[in-house]
Amino acid sequence: MWTRGVPVDEKARDQLARAARMPFVFKHVAVMPDVHVGIGATVGSVIPTKGAIIPAAVGVDIGCGMLAARTSLVASDLPDNLEGIRAAIERAVPVGRTVGRGNRDTGSWGDPPPAIVEAWATISARFDQIIAKYPKLAKTNNVVHLGTLGTGNHFIEVCLDTEQRVWVMLHSGSRGVGNAIGTFFIELAKQDMRKWFINLPDQDLAYFAEGTDHFDDYVEAVEWAQDFAALNRRMMMTNVIRALRTQISKPFDAELEAVNCHHNYVTRENHFGENVLVTRKGAVRAAKGVMGIIPGSMGAKSFIVRGLGNKESFDSCSHGAGRVMSRTQAKKEVTLAEHIADTAGVECRKDEGMIDESPRAYKPIEAVMAAQSDLVEIVHTLKQVVCVKG
Repeated sequence: MWTRGVPVDEKARDQLARAARMPFVFKHVAVMPDVHVGIGATVGSVIPTKGAIIPAAVGVDIGCGMLAARTSLVASDLPDNLEGIRAAIERAVPVGRTVGRGNRDTGSWGDPPPAIVEAWATISARFDQIIAKYPKLAKTNNVVHLGTLGTGNHFIEVCLDTEQRVWVMLHSGSRGVGNAIGTFFIELAKQDMRKWFINLPDQDLAYFAEGTDHFDDYVEAVEWAQDFAALNRRMMMTNVIRALRTQISKPFDAELEAVNCHHNYVTRENHFGENVLVTRKGAVRAAKGVMGIIPGSMGAKSFIVRGLGNKESFDSCSHGAGRVMSRTQAKKEVTLAEHIADTAGVECRKDEGMIDESPRAYKPIEAVMAAQSDLVEIVHTLKQVVCVKG
């Protein structure tokens, strides 16, 4: 556990212990400093396995992650009032979620633009192969969610680094279709456990054994969802940069430095001389020299980092600050005045609907970074000036 100097909830420790006791866990479970209780598995955990995979450990926001790109702009190129930039981003990228009879969800495309349709075409054939086996997954928000943000802790930010250079950073995953895939296979794994009379310390640890049809089908589906998530971020970044160009008259380059990394995913890697499946639930790959992104809350710093390749962590680091309050708790304990004070200097939503994402609901990012100084080195420190949330 890389948790020195940061709080760890006892419920999270119990959840970690249950996962670590599974017989197919390879070596140990590595715990990141942003650790907190999750649905299925603990957020901020790295679970290496041999011969089995736990769908709930990957979760339902499959492929959720970050994309950051540096532009050639500097702080003085931005307008004094940043409201226009926030509004332009919100017009360019569907954000949030609305549910109403007969009305389009504002967080999805009503009629996907040509660029989105073209991007979808690059991955649609593989999706067709998945739904040929599992027709229930056909009626999901797929192409209409490509290039959209979502809700919760997903965000789009305009940031400045310590040299006053402008970056665009965003956080999202596989959206509705990834959620549907995750939910479907989690339930399928639970059905398999009941079918084979396998008793578990926690039903969310239901697994697929390697060599079974469901294992192969899940790997195929989860890899597709992870590719959808990475493409989703690329399409959002394209549209955000286009929106910035409508607000800033000076010509500029984008993506001078770009990092696109998952932090909810499963992949095959080699550790301690053996090939294993590594599930990172709220953790980023931090192999030696590999670039990653560790964002703070909507009022705190964020970091572009370089991995140090720590073997005991299975080449991993945290994916953010980590919550210290549940969403319900934050809504009860954080006042609107506190939220406004904590997001001073940031052009963002300052209303009751953002309380559960307020900085006080998260661990201090500086403490989280200090606890993992042997996992990553900081390359750039960013501070947001605009934050868009759904």
